[in-house]
Amino acid sequence: MSKSQLTLTATESVACCSPLLTEPMSGDQAERIAPLLKAIADPVRLRLLSLVAAHEGGEACVCDLNDAFDLSQPTISHHLKVLHEVGLLDRSKRGVWVYYRVRTEALGDLATLLGGVGR
Repeated sequence: MSKSQLTLTATESVACCSPLLTEPMSGDQAERIAPLLKAIADPVRLRLLSLVAAHEGGEACVCDLNDAFDLSQPTISHHLKVLHEVGLLDRSKRGVWVYYRVRTEALGDLATLLGGVGR
Protein backbone atom coordinates (compact mmCIF):
# COMPACT_ATOMS: atom_id res chain seq x y z
CA MET A 1 0.00 0.00 0.00
CA SER A 2 1.28 3.44 -0.93
CA LYS A 3 1.73 6.02 1.79
CA SER A 4 0.61 9.41 0.60
CA GLN A 5 1.07 12.62 2.50
CA LEU A 6 -2.11 14.45 3.45
CA THR A 7 -1.92 18.12 2.53
CA LEU A 8 -4.27 20.39 4.44
CA THR A 9 -5.27 23.91 3.54
CA ALA A 10 -4.81 26.62 6.14
CA THR A 11 -8.48 26.46 7.14
CA GLU A 12 -8.39 22.65 7.37
CA SER A 13 -5.32 22.93 9.57
CA VAL A 14 -7.13 25.31 11.89
CA ALA A 15 -10.11 22.96 12.07
CA CYS A 16 -7.94 20.09 13.28
CA CYS A 17 -6.06 22.08 15.91
CA SER A 18 -6.90 22.34 19.57
CA PRO A 19 -7.37 25.83 21.02
CA LEU A 20 -4.04 27.53 21.63
CA LEU A 21 -4.35 27.39 25.40
CA THR A 22 -4.96 23.64 25.65
CA GLU A 23 -1.80 22.42 23.95
CA PRO A 24 1.02 23.87 21.86
CA MET A 25 0.66 23.46 18.12
CA SER A 26 3.33 21.69 16.14
CA GLY A 27 5.71 23.46 13.81
CA ASP A 28 3.91 21.92 10.82
CA GLN A 29 0.54 23.17 12.05
CA ALA A 30 1.94 26.66 12.59
CA GLU A 31 3.39 26.65 9.06
CA ARG A 32 0.01 25.70 7.57
CA ILE A 33 -2.04 28.15 9.68
CA ALA A 34 0.25 31.18 9.30
CA PRO A 35 -0.97 32.00 5.73
CA LEU A 36 -4.55 32.23 7.01
CA LEU A 37 -3.58 34.59 9.80
CA LYS A 38 -1.36 36.56 7.42
CA ALA A 39 -4.27 36.96 5.01
CA ILE A 40 -6.53 38.49 7.65
CA ALA A 41 -3.73 40.57 9.16
CA ASP A 42 -3.93 42.94 6.19
CA PRO A 43 -6.39 45.78 7.00
CA VAL A 44 -7.87 45.84 3.47
CA ARG A 45 -8.47 42.07 3.48
CA LEU A 46 -9.90 42.12 6.99
CA ARG A 47 -12.29 44.89 5.97
CA LEU A 48 -13.21 43.07 2.75
CA LEU A 49 -14.00 39.94 4.74
CA SER A 50 -16.22 42.00 7.02
CA LEU A 51 -17.94 43.76 4.11
CA VAL A 52 -18.71 40.48 2.36
CA ALA A 53 -20.00 38.88 5.57
CA ALA A 54 -22.21 41.87 6.37
CA HIS A 55 -23.50 42.34 2.82
CA GLU A 56 -27.18 41.67 2.21
CA GLY A 57 -27.64 37.95 1.69
CA GLY A 58 -24.09 37.27 2.88
CA GLU A 59 -22.77 37.57 -0.66
CA ALA A 60 -21.14 40.47 -2.48
CA CYS A 61 -20.02 41.19 -6.00
CA VAL A 62 -16.65 42.81 -6.63
CA CYS A 63 -18.65 45.67 -8.12
CA ASP A 64 -20.34 46.17 -4.70
CA LEU A 65 -17.02 46.45 -2.87
CA ASN A 66 -15.02 48.87 -5.02
CA ASP A 67 -16.60 52.05 -3.65
CA ALA A 68 -15.62 51.20 -0.07
CA PHE A 69 -11.92 51.66 -0.87
CA ASP A 70 -9.69 54.16 -2.57
CA LEU A 71 -8.13 51.30 -4.52
CA SER A 72 -8.39 50.07 -8.09
CA GLN A 73 -10.71 47.20 -8.98
CA PRO A 74 -7.75 44.91 -9.85
CA THR A 75 -6.25 45.57 -6.39
CA ILE A 76 -9.56 44.72 -4.70
CA SER A 77 -9.79 41.56 -6.82
CA HIS A 78 -6.26 40.59 -5.78
CA HIS A 79 -7.13 40.90 -2.08
CA LEU A 80 -10.31 38.88 -2.60
CA LYS A 81 -8.29 36.22 -4.42
CA VAL A 82 -5.93 35.94 -1.44
CA LEU A 83 -8.88 35.46 0.92
CA HIS A 84 -10.32 32.84 -1.43
CA GLU A 85 -7.03 30.96 -1.77
CA VAL A 86 -6.65 30.53 2.01
CA GLY A 87 -10.24 29.28 2.24
CA LEU A 88 -12.00 32.21 3.89
CA LEU A 89 -14.17 33.06 0.89
CA ASP A 90 -16.05 31.02 -1.68
CA ARG A 91 -16.60 32.55 -5.10
CA SER A 92 -18.80 32.04 -8.11
CA LYS A 93 -18.68 33.72 -11.48
CA ARG A 94 -21.89 35.08 -12.99
CA GLY A 95 -21.43 36.67 -16.35
CA VAL A 96 -18.55 39.11 -16.08
CA TRP A 97 -18.80 39.49 -12.28
CA VAL A 98 -17.42 37.36 -9.46
CA TYR A 99 -19.49 37.01 -6.30
CA TYR A 100 -17.94 36.21 -2.94
CA ARG A 101 -19.41 34.57 0.15
CA VAL A 102 -17.71 34.08 3.52
CA ARG A 103 -17.04 30.48 4.49
CA THR A 104 -18.56 30.67 7.97
CA GLU A 105 -17.13 27.29 8.92
CA ALA A 106 -13.62 28.64 8.28
CA LEU A 107 -14.29 31.61 10.56
CA GLY A 108 -15.74 29.25 13.16
CA ASP A 109 -12.64 27.08 13.00
CA LEU A 110 -10.43 30.13 13.45
CA ALA A 111 -12.53 31.24 16.43
CA THR A 112 -12.14 27.76 17.93
CA LEU A 113 -8.37 27.91 17.51
CA LEU A 114 -8.22 31.23 19.32
CA GLY A 115 -11.04 30.21 21.67
CA GLY A 116 -9.42 30.46 25.08
CA VAL A 117 -7.36 33.56 24.40
CA GLY A 118 -8.25 36.53 26.56
CA ARG A 119 -9.93 34.70 29.41
